[in-house]
Amino acid sequence: MKKKGRIGSSFDDFLKEEGIYEEVTARAIKRVIARQLDALMHDQGLTKSNLAKRMKTSRAQLDRLLDPENESVTLGTLARAAQAVGRQLRMELV
Repeated sequence: MKKKGRIGSSFDDFLKEEGIYEEVTARAIKRVIARQLDALMHDQGLTKSNLAKRMKTSRAQLDRLLDPENESVTLGTLARAAQAVGRQLRMELV
């Protein structure tokens, strides 16, 4: 029986060749963070208004943070959101 192997390049290689790897990766990370925050809010029984108060920000700013499509979120906002749900924001360059 013939063993199946990889054919062609990886998806990451494709994205790099197209010049969109960084953009796609950043968007994916933002979506993951938004989903994690939403899940933590649900687990802790927090409403958007409650979390906005904990973060000392507006509900509109929180809506932007929780919108997986909105990429205009600062590191400060992400850090405050993490702290408001009892977590730490961890980032690294690899």
